[in-house]
Amino acid sequence: MKESWNSRYTTEEFIYGVKPNDFFKSFIENNPPGKILLPGDGEGRNAVYAAIHGWDVTAYDYSDSAKNKALSFAIENNVQINYLNSTVETFSSKDKFDLISIIYLHLPPIIRHTFHAGLSKYLNPNGKILMECFSKLQFANKSGGPKNMDLLYSLKDIQNDFKNHNIELLEQKEINLNESSLHQGKASVIRLIASKSTS
Repeated sequence: MKESWNSRYTTEEFIYGVKPNDFFKSFIENNPPGKILLPGDGEGRNAVYAAIHGWDVTAYDYSDSAKNKALSFAIENNVQINYLNSTVETFSSKDKFDLISIIYLHLPPIIRHTFHAGLSKYLNPNGKILMECFSKLQFANKSGGPKNMDLLYSLKDIQNDFKNHNIELLEQKEINLNESSLHQGKASVIRLIASKSTS
């Protein structure tokens, strides 16, 4: 699997484009900068956008090609990002973050649940989690995402994963994706904003 993603990211073209995800972009533009963690950030389009807007960025992906591409993209935009090679199972940090952003990171159910439920340990007291992922209805669309129903999410999945967080937004909606040739057209997504529970 790692070799497959490395091969995919070795192209000169940014396979998901260089513009940030719209949901992510809106949050970054409407909130003061802080420390941000971006798991599975691929070629760095969201990490670099956050850095341009003053965020202290840490990102990771298990693809070496993705990391190299992201770091080059950061240099082109005169910003610095801390980009690590890691999986969601092996990532560890003593840092705490004001925002953890997960954009189209699709995982098998057991890994997904453990990963999502464990994110709170990396959040500052007022920190938030922002996520956009494909819903199970995306299976019928041709605008991107896994072609494996087990890797697509339901509202119930996300609600259960984040049951120990304060859920501020959880919605499933149809959008028009325009993120390069691989994410193009009508799409069914789930969007989440959750904060660390104080109880």
